[in-house]
Amino acid sequence: MRNVTLAQVDALPVAVLPIATVYPPGHLLVWHEHRRAQFLYAATGTMLVETDHGAWTVPGERAVLIPPDRRHQVRMLDVETNSLYIDPAAAPWWPTECRVVEVGPLLRELLLAASDIDPRDGLGDRNRALLELILHEASRLAEVPLHIPIPRAEPFTGLCRRYLADPDLTVGNADWAREAGVSERTFTRRFREEAGMSPAAWRSRARLLAAIPLLHHQSVTEVAARLGYATPAAFSYAFTRAFRTAPSRLHTSYRHDPAGLTLINHS
Repeated sequence: MRNVTLAQVDALPVAVLPIATVYPPGHLLVWHEHRRAQFLYAATGTMLVETDHGAWTVPGERAVLIPPDRRHQVRMLDVETNSLYIDPAAAPWWPTECRVVEVGPLLRELLLAASDIDPRDGLGDRNRALLELILHEASRLAEVPLHIPIPRAEPFTGLCRRYLADPDLTVGNADWAREAGVSERTFTRRFREEAGMSPAAWRSRARLLAAIPLLHHQSVTEVAARLGYATPAAFSYAFTRAFRTAPSRLHTSYRHDPAGLTLINHS
C-alpha cells in the first residue's frame, strides 16, 4: 500500500501491514503512538526519531525498530519510507526500545515488493510468504550506534532537546550549569546520573549525530565549519572515533552508494 494512513487499515485482521509513504522535506510527524510495532525504513533521506528516552538518527538505507505503544515523533528530511506495522504477537523478539539497524540488499528488495501488497484485497500464499520472510530477515539485523539518551528529569531534558535542535560547539558545562541554577560540579554529577555519560560527552555525540543529515548535501569541510569544529581534520577524527567510519565515506555514500556506510555492531 502506498500513501495510506495506518488508521485506515489498522483494524484489518493481518499481522503485518506494509505502507510506503513519500514525505515533503522537513515534515514532522508529531508525538504519537500505535498499538503495532513499526519497522520504519528510510529508502531515501534521513529520519530523526525521538522518544521520551532518547533520540535516533536514521540515514537512508537503514531502519528504526519502534516498539508498540511507544510515544515518539519523527522528522523526515527528504524521506521516502517503507514501513511495516506489525502485531506484537507476530514478533515476540521485538526490542523494548528503539533500535537503528542496517538493511541489506535482500531486505531492501523485499520491502520494495511488499509496498505493492494491499491486504484489503486479501493475502495470497505468495504475499503471506513474502511478509513472513521479511519478519525473519528483520529479526537478524545488526544494530548501529546512532542513538543518544535523553534524560527524563528537568532541567536536563529541556537542555538536551534544545541542543539537539541547534548543536553548538561553544556551549560548555558552565553554560548549562548556569541555566540550571546549580554549580558546575553539581550539574555534571547529576547529569551523569541521569544520562549515563558526562554532559561534554553527550554534547559531542549530539553534534556528531547532527552531522549525518548535513553530510547528505554538504562537504566534510562545510559540515565541520557549521558545527563549530576548528578544522575538518578535528571533525573527521571525532566522527571516525565515534562511528568507526570517516565522514567523507558517508558523504560519498550519500552521493553514489546509499548503502555504503557500515557502522560498528552493538547488538
